[in-house]
Amino acid sequence: MPKKSTAKSVKRGSSDNDEQLPPKQSRLKHSDIPSPLCFNSPVSLFESLIQPMGTEQFFREYWEKKPLHLQRSDPSTASYYQSLFQLSDLQSLCSNNLEYYRDINVVRCINGKKKDELWKIQEKLECFFGALVGSNVYITPQESQGLPPHYDDVEVFILQLEGQKHWRLYSPTVPLAAEYSVESEERIGSPTHDIVLKAGDLLYFPRGTIHQAETPAGVDHSTHLTLSTYQRMSLGDLLLDIFPSLLCDRSKSEVSLRQGIPRRLLLGNSEGLDTARLLAARFRSLADEMETGMQEVTSTHMKRDFIMNRLPPYSQQELLTPSGKIPALEDMVCLRFKDHMVIMVEPSQERTDEATELVISVLHSLKNQRESHMMGESCDEQEGLNISWGLQFPLSHLQALRQLQQAEQLAVDQLQLPTQEAKLSLVLALWSENLLVVL
Repeated sequence: MPKKSTAKSVKRGSSDNDEQLPPKQSRLKHSDIPSPLCFNSPVSLFESLIQPMGTEQFFREYWEKKPLHLQRSDPSTASYYQSLFQLSDLQSLCSNNLEYYRDINVVRCINGKKKDELWKIQEKLECFFGALVGSNVYITPQESQGLPPHYDDVEVFILQLEGQKHWRLYSPTVPLAAEYSVESEERIGSPTHDIVLKAGDLLYFPRGTIHQAETPAGVDHSTHLTLSTYQRMSLGDLLLDIFPSLLCDRSKSEVSLRQGIPRRLLLGNSEGLDTARLLAARFRSLADEMETGMQEVTSTHMKRDFIMNRLPPYSQQELLTPSGKIPALEDMVCLRFKDHMVIMVEPSQERTDEATELVISVLHSLKNQRESHMMGESCDEQEGLNISWGLQFPLSHLQALRQLQQAEQLAVDQLQLPTQEAKLSLVLALWSENLLVVL
């Protein structure tokens, strides 16, 4: 499947603009079908997605470890899955200015269509995982296979919508793979799982799991939905995000990190072991401070990338302007859309040789556009647009923001800020972004 990338031409699992699509006839036709999914919260949605498997058991025994096949004999579940997308939807969609690769991929005999009526499911799952969630729909004619054996760099949840699909899974050659790759038949050996998915079934497998699938003979076609997540969300990715800025800032306050490297090191004529010991000592000191809480660990790029590229809350139109009473000192208030915002401590844009000044950024996804979901533009490419996504406060506001983040409700006058003016200024700024409401 296409992957999220910083290159604008590479896209994965994006949702198309609702206004450009025809009326959802299938959704209206199946509106009386009760949903087996519970949208009360991100947790309840995931619980209902993998039922009857329990969430705790799933993460203990299967997540990042091994595949899971859930067979669903309940016809109502199969009917609901079919209502998400079916082959008959494709004809009307093809007459609405679809672009090759952005909207439709054709791989031999497979059509892949990204469908934005999955918005509600993906949005809740992005809140649950704290990571981007892509979706692709695959329609495969009988006795057809679109892709050779391969593995992906994402955690995969497959929902069989129509027909049947024969899946063969193999042991990973690269466990928890960080990139997509095709594997030869000679290397993969015998399948560890040989499964036929029927309408209503769910199949999960971790990134790196080698797989191939085909529609069996006698089955007119197969339609399945792939929900994918956790691309570039490893501990290694987190370290790559944290360490460059951490070391840069640390070197401004610690003279030992500003000492020159050994002479002729780059020419390979220096004592490499001594250099390794020197670097290890610096890392060890830093690790000790991180472990004891003396050095704060902050991820800025990954958080910003997630907020910039994720889906907005469901029913976004009502979120574009603030609503309700303007907050006053005597009011009780609470934050809205906590799962759609992040509070970050990060360096200010004005960098000098002195210790970098820190500021508080409150970023959110309320104003994101569904048509740009996971399109892969980097933070640098979007620089200058950050005002649309959030607010910035001095470091002195951190405790007050944490109060609001942790409390179900709070009186404005109880905010831990030195002046009444500062308290009002904070809540008014959040209210103006529709992140706060008066109770």
